Amino acid sequence: MAREDSVKCLRCLLYALNFLFWLMALCVLGVSACLRDHLNNVLTLTADTRLEEAAVLTYSPVVHPVVIAVCCFLIIVAMVGYCGTLKCSLLLLSWYFGSLMVIFCVELASGVWTYDEPMVQRSDMISLKSRMPHFGLQRYQWLTHAWNSLQTELKCCGVIYFTDWLEMTEMEWPPDSCCSNQYPGCARNAHYHDLSDLYQEGCGPKIYSFIRGTKQLQVLRFLGVSIGVAQILAMTLTVTLLWALYYDHKPPDPASPDSLVHTHSPAEDPLKPSHSHPRAPEAWANAPANGHTQFEMEQLS
Repeated sequence: MAREDSVKCLRCLLYALNFLFWLMALCVLGVSACLRDHLNNVLTLTADTRLEEAAVLTYSPVVHPVVIAVCCFLIIVAMVGYCGTLKCSLLLLSWYFGSLMVIFCVELASGVWTYDEPMVQRSDMISLKSRMPHFGLQRYQWLTHAWNSLQTELKCCGVIYFTDWLEMTEMEWPPDSCCSNQYPGCARNAHYHDLSDLYQEGCGPKIYSFIRGTKQLQVLRFLGVSIGVAQILAMTLTVTLLWALYYDHKPPDPASPDSLVHTHSPAEDPLKPSHSHPRAPEAWANAPANGHTQFEMEQLS
């Protein structure tokens, strides 16, 4: 009875852990997808600079294709673990344990390999100005799109200040993506009438803060550590459940004391007197004859 209660408790805990695996893996995929577009714009503007190396070093552990594939695989493994726990299948639970071990080793190796502090300084932000003269050119539409997307998302303009567009390009006013309320020609109208309609903060400090780490990055790191701890706990519970199920399905040992207890029937032991009398009627039939012979012998004597 105690073993059955223990197995039931282990199964409930594994159900909960597999559900957590689904939730945490989906959260990692969602946050990584949100960061990916933002990171692509930053990498486009910082190509071939120290900023690009720092951004790749910071975000590669969380947006690397291997990490995304591991999260997708973890969802499948959690489903297998759920089915194995539900059916108490030794094969599925063994496969589940092995898969969790492989995923944990990959995550640990990825974390150790990519753990390093990005070497970037605020003065490196000045190198972003070299990307501004190509804004709006037909050959550099991808760069124009990156600038517009980044300024809209980060709510910034230029590198240090919006006047960087006037210094580094032949433009008479900043791009419309610098406007807090964007519409065609908003930057021209703000330049001549009200400069407060333009973002007053440059994109350089915000890109620097992004490379150093964002709240989304901290959330991903917390989820990564949580998944690792949950995997260790799940592997421990799986081994315990496998041990319990194995001994429940294991055949009894012939040398065990329980197997030595055997009930002998009267037919199996011919030397043991039997309580049953299968030949009683025959003995009763011969009883009168035996008594008559004994009486005759007494008369002769």
